[in-house]
Amino acid sequence: MSELTVRSGYVYSTLGLDPDLGELVEMFVDEIPQRVSKIRKCWDDTDMESLERAAHQLKGAAGSYGFEELTPALQRLDHSLRTSRPDADILSAIEEVAELCSRVRSGAPE
Repeated sequence: MSELTVRSGYVYSTLGLDPDLGELVEMFVDEIPQRVSKIRKCWDDTDMESLERAAHQLKGAAGSYGFEELTPALQRLDHSLRTSRPDADILSAIEEVAELCSRVRSGAPE
C-alpha cells in the first residue's frame, strides 16, 4: 500500500484532492456503507447472482475512484464468487472487504 494513500489505518483515494474529481470521490465514499450492506444482505439472502454483481460493481467503482488498495480484496471476493468457492472462503472475503471499506475516507492524509 502506498504511504500517500494509507495513514493511521485509513484508506484514501489517489484522486481525493483532484479539483475535478474530489467531489465525486466524496460521494462514492458516502455510498460505501450502503454498498457493503447490500453485499451482506445478498449473502444473508443467499442471492449469489446479486452478490456477484454488487461485488463486481464495487470493484470497478473503487478502482475508478482511486481506491486501488481495495482492489486485491475485491478481486478475491469476485474470484471466490465466480469460481463457487466454499462458503467460508466467500464469507472471509466479504469480511475482508467490509473491514477495508470501513477505513475508506475522502480527501487526503494530513
